[in-house]
Amino acid sequence: MVSDEALFERLVKGDLGAFDRLYERFERPLYGFIRAQLQDATEAEDVLHEAFMAVLRAREQRDELRSFRSWLYGVAHHLCLNRIRARKRGAKATDALRGSEPEAAAPAELALIVAERAEGLRRAVERLPRPLSEVYHLRASGLSYQEVARAIGVPLGTVKSRMHELIQRLKQELDS
Repeated sequence: MVSDEALFERLVKGDLGAFDRLYERFERPLYGFIRAQLQDATEAEDVLHEAFMAVLRAREQRDELRSFRSWLYGVAHHLCLNRIRARKRGAKATDALRGSEPEAAAPAELALIVAERAEGLRRAVERLPRPLSEVYHLRASGLSYQEVARAIGVPLGTVKSRMHELIQRLKQELDS
């Protein structure tokens, strides 16, 4: 199997078939990560396409990539943060125009989850602070600790400590 980095190198050299292979490899797991961050299917699809457009732009102005996967998840992470910030700015502007307090966000649509434990885990993850839930979703997407650190731009030790705190919190939530 050709590595992600080798496919990216082929893309840089003009092989658009390499882009198709990268898209096939990452479309589903990256969409899952983005969807979990944004809690909105339409926005998640938009961000997925923005992330892959960044891949096409990066081939022209690229630096050496040590890990294509962590770079791609990092791009998606930042795009998600930008969307969330824009939502907050939009909500504040709308509230100012109305002269009212912000309305409570509608609860995210819940996916049908068969296993009761999976539902409990999902709910516990939703209650985590954003830095911990990001680590959870990136690790669940298959990234190593190193790749998670590069994707969110923090030191490896920070990822490890967040992972430790994440595990402790989930244990408490699921045991109660």
